[in-house]
Amino acid sequence: MPLWERSRLVSVLAVASLLTIGAAAPALADEVEQVKNGGFDGTTDPFWSTAGMPMTLTNGQACVDVPGGTTNRWDVAIGQNDLPLVAGQSYRFSFDASGDAGHVVRAIVGLAVSPYDTYFEQSPVLGDLTHYSSTFTASTDTTQGQVAFQLGGSAEPWHFCLDNVSLVGGVPPEVYVPDTGPRVRVNQVAYLPNGPKIATVVTTATTALPWQLNDSAGKVVARGTSIPRGVDVSSGQNVQTIDFGRYAGAGTGYTITADGETSRPFDIGSGAYRTLRADALKFYYTQRSGIAIDDALRPGYGRAAGHVDVAPNQGDGNVPCQAGVCDYTLDVRGGWYDAGDHGKYVVNGGISTWELLNEYERSAAVRKVSLNIPESGNRVPDILDEARWELNFLLEMQVPAGKPDAGMVHHKIHDQNWTGLPLLPSQDAQPRELHPVSTAATLNLAAVAAQAARIYCKYDPAFAARALKAARTAYTAAKANPARYAPGSDGNGGGAYNDDNVTDEFYWAAAELFLTTGEKQYQSDVLASPDHTADIFGAGAFDWASTAAAGRLDLALIPNHLPGLPAVKNSVVAGAEKYLAVQKAQAYGVPYAPANNMWDWGSNSIILNNMVVLAGAYSLTGNPKYRTAVLTGVDYVLGRNALNQSYVTGYGEVSSQNEHSRWYAHELDPTLPHPPNGTLAGGANSSIQDPYAQSKLTGCVAQFCYIDDIQSWSTNEEAINWNAALSWVSAFVADQG
Repeated sequence: MPLWERSRLVSVLAVASLLTIGAAAPALADEVEQVKNGGFDGTTDPFWSTAGMPMTLTNGQACVDVPGGTTNRWDVAIGQNDLPLVAGQSYRFSFDASGDAGHVVRAIVGLAVSPYDTYFEQSPVLGDLTHYSSTFTASTDTTQGQVAFQLGGSAEPWHFCLDNVSLVGGVPPEVYVPDTGPRVRVNQVAYLPNGPKIATVVTTATTALPWQLNDSAGKVVARGTSIPRGVDVSSGQNVQTIDFGRYAGAGTGYTITADGETSRPFDIGSGAYRTLRADALKFYYTQRSGIAIDDALRPGYGRAAGHVDVAPNQGDGNVPCQAGVCDYTLDVRGGWYDAGDHGKYVVNGGISTWELLNEYERSAAVRKVSLNIPESGNRVPDILDEARWELNFLLEMQVPAGKPDAGMVHHKIHDQNWTGLPLLPSQDAQPRELHPVSTAATLNLAAVAAQAARIYCKYDPAFAARALKAARTAYTAAKANPARYAPGSDGNGGGAYNDDNVTDEFYWAAAELFLTTGEKQYQSDVLASPDHTADIFGAGAFDWASTAAAGRLDLALIPNHLPGLPAVKNSVVAGAEKYLAVQKAQAYGVPYAPANNMWDWGSNSIILNNMVVLAGAYSLTGNPKYRTAVLTGVDYVLGRNALNQSYVTGYGEVSSQNEHSRWYAHELDPTLPHPPNGTLAGGANSSIQDPYAQSKLTGCVAQFCYIDDIQSWSTNEEAINWNAALSWVSAFVADQG
């Protein structure tokens, strides 16, 4: 999803690193204190507290008894208003705080008046009195700023104390330097015994270096010399490549040593990919809307159903349109929450569902994978049961017969206004709205419902028939309304997902309808599409806004009798050759090289989807070079990268843990979980649109434009389309093992 957050209206104050435990820093000559009476000298004025929660002075500290039974952090708070902030000025926000062990304070610098924007936040877990300090740089002017300490969200009452509150302007910004660990970078999860095995060493050396492969006992099992690669453009690092592919022994706890450094450990074997294949798919159950998540099925992730018309939810069972859009309501319960928010978007749901269904069609083994979901054991492959949860939602978004725009599909449904973090789906009190129909959304339904019709017919003929009828209706409606584009400004409360070029969606939908029905009308539309003969394999093969490759891949790989089919297959191979050439030129083995080295939002999913094309070429030709390319490419996502970390939660010695999410929000609330194992982080994003990333990463080079923090929604969100790519590629790798 994540491209949508480009349209977020965020108040922009860039946040820097959180420092804990230490003495308050003295103000320098050019520094100016903004907070009055931050030491609570004889009085709590001019601080305020929520009605019914009076402050008392205890040992020179302002203390409160926090009431229990509140829902949101901001339901009860202490603060001070009317603080000036100057654009371009750096500030240090610091305070001393204590509280009953395990409770959390959300300390913010924000706007004291509507819309109450939050400029900076941190959420320390409390205990004994501790000093906290952080810096940020303001990029807007206001005289109505505030510091506030939000204390709500606890079922039980608790005690909180505060002292030495300070907001000092004129401080130098802190320089963020990521901890990248040992300079030898490896796939921290596993290499296949019968596959390529490449490591990267970051070094100042320009001549070949000796290396050794060590087993778990420290015994040297292979030796060699590295290959100098010079400066890698995507990282700015001077690197060398270590190829230990000749070693085929299986085991755990291997390491590589070179240039005085020893890598993080890794396995040689295929078992980890079978586990990852399942975990990447299990992600979708905990993303479900409209159903309680059973803790017995996902220990630690159980939660109440979201948006099922139970207060405080206003629910998805009877959702109206935005004002002036339509005169009806729809029951759109179910589906997957798209990413870190509570919105549901047809275009991102469409490409995500297509990729899971494509995985089913391409991999026989995945059909037997148990996902431990409520439907398990019903004689339908679990992957299809999970995909159907989203398919039902997509079908519900179609305009009913007899209404204006009948057959078209609403672009999205989400909250009327943005909500904060953390917020469980069941606690979201915002009104829900259907947004206008769009041609893109309508064609997404046409494509995916047609694909579903041919797949589900052996398991549920009635559902398959319903899906095909909806697909035909949607395609006809889209042809009658070929330019109903989602507006780019429609992003309050959810992402815009705007797309004003739908020739690719028309091509994809026609391809899926042709593959399912074999009918001439759809064949003719495929052959007439400008995308049918165009080179559609750009820096990224496909995503929610560029879907032509989805149609091209299915035409090439699903049996059919399309005229000129050899050329279609050759085009996929040609696309794979482009990604293969890019990969060979990259010292880190990444099949991705965007223009001007500007890595895009969700780069990890782009890299994985390019590997889907490489895997397609392997299926079409049997040439092992394409298989090798996929197995090499997956190394990047699992740790052989400039940051020396895996981007998949729970996989690798160091992995992403704090993806942007309102309910996988352990970083903000220790009672909530981290994202489940097998969750893919968005990855390096050169545009770093969020304030937190801007404060840490300004001036970053490609691969370094990432930070594992829940506040960095532009580099570290989780999303259904990103996990679809991870699921597809991990299934391919598991099949090779």
